[in-house]
Amino acid sequence: MTDTPIRLLLADDHPVVRAGLRAVLETEPGLTVVAEAATAEDAVARAADGDIDVVLMDLQFGKGMGGAEATAAITARTGAPRVLIVTTYDSDADTLPAIEAGATGYLLKDAPPEELAAAVRTAAAGRTTLAPTVAERLMNRLRAPGSALTPRETEVLTLVAEGLSNQAIGGRLHLTEGTVKSHLARIYAKLGVDSRTAAVATATTLGFIRR
Repeated sequence: MTDTPIRLLLADDHPVVRAGLRAVLETEPGLTVVAEAATAEDAVARAADGDIDVVLMDLQFGKGMGGAEATAAITARTGAPRVLIVTTYDSDADTLPAIEAGATGYLLKDAPPEELAAAVRTAAAGRTTLAPTVAERLMNRLRAPGSALTPRETEVLTLVAEGLSNQAIGGRLHLTEGTVKSHLARIYAKLGVDSRTAAVATATTLGFIRR
């Protein structure tokens, strides 16, 4: 009697990436790709059909819903499949929302094939696999919580990096301009800087926001 295979859904907007993941995973015993999704919305809908054990989810899908939002929608359901993030991004601005959304694991796309297969099996068993850079950053946050940016501060600084004014950031995040200034003051203090440019540069170097 053979073990029941682990059934996979590949969610990525790049056909080449999906094909690459399929090629790697279908050579592994006990793993079978049963569906693919090119949008996060399609992934959420397909994951609800009840025949998926693990969703391999990218974070960026161009327009529409993102991977973290899709992860939250998938994992909110009873009996939901596990979600393993497979992406190129490892900044706090990417990892924290995905993990808070309920992702079981977080892997980078340059992971070796055997590591990817092991992470899928680990996720199917309900255990966590984290890319080494992600695990290290989470450990650093726990060791020095005072110097880590909160999710809201990360959001504010990401928009600063995009060139938005305090007023525009307030509009985007539904905050008053005064609240945005307060967040920036705390960000400056944590990073030991005194300007927007320096804050963005330092946070990027530390991996708090994406390059």
